[in-house]
Amino acid sequence: MTSKYYAVRRGKKTGIFNSWPECQRQVSGYPGAEFKSFKTQTEANEWLNNKTTPTKKQPQPQAASSATIQMWTDGGTRNHGNKRGQHVLSSDPAAWAFCVIKDGKKYTASAGEFGSTNNRMEVMALVKALKFIGRQGWQAEEISATLDSKYVLDAINKHWLAGWKKRGWKTAGGTPVVNQELWQEIETLLPLFPHLTLNWTKGHAKNAGNVLVDQLLNETMDQM
Repeated sequence: MTSKYYAVRRGKKTGIFNSWPECQRQVSGYPGAEFKSFKTQTEANEWLNNKTTPTKKQPQPQAASSATIQMWTDGGTRNHGNKRGQHVLSSDPAAWAFCVIKDGKKYTASAGEFGSTNNRMEVMALVKALKFIGRQGWQAEEISATLDSKYVLDAINKHWLAGWKKRGWKTAGGTPVVNQELWQEIETLLPLFPHLTLNWTKGHAKNAGNVLVDQLLNETMDQM
């Protein structure tokens, strides 16, 4: 018996799906994807046909600099990964999200996985955003990226990433770098973005772009 119905209004394929993995395949990486879960097929059909309006109003990010592209990324979990105790269960949801604005147009994407830490989702969010920009052919433009993850920012801005690579992807203490495959992707991607600036913002505060991506990833986890 289907416990949830997943409606995709904008995605690779639109319609109603009976499982989150089916829905996720349609929305993952799709700019401006619109999807929502419902308890009944009737409610899903009504939303799909635009007879109801979304209950949550999305914040509207504003340009933070003169860069031609504004970007926000975020990751989150509903477990205690990267916190005291490091409690992560295989059934715990985690998700990432990004928002890119260029020429007044907003592009967003979000997806999730189970059993991941907050830090992993933060790195994945940046990977997904950079790959999206690269697919559009915008990588040579001035890009202002805003994150609330000092884990990600410090690894890049304080050159930890270069040190990890030099030591064969080991930390200064000799242990394997966590989320190594994602950091290797970051290390490969960064040279392709010569005018990328990375900025920090306090999470869940007054930065509308940061609030938006946090909302998107939480909506993803709600539907997992």
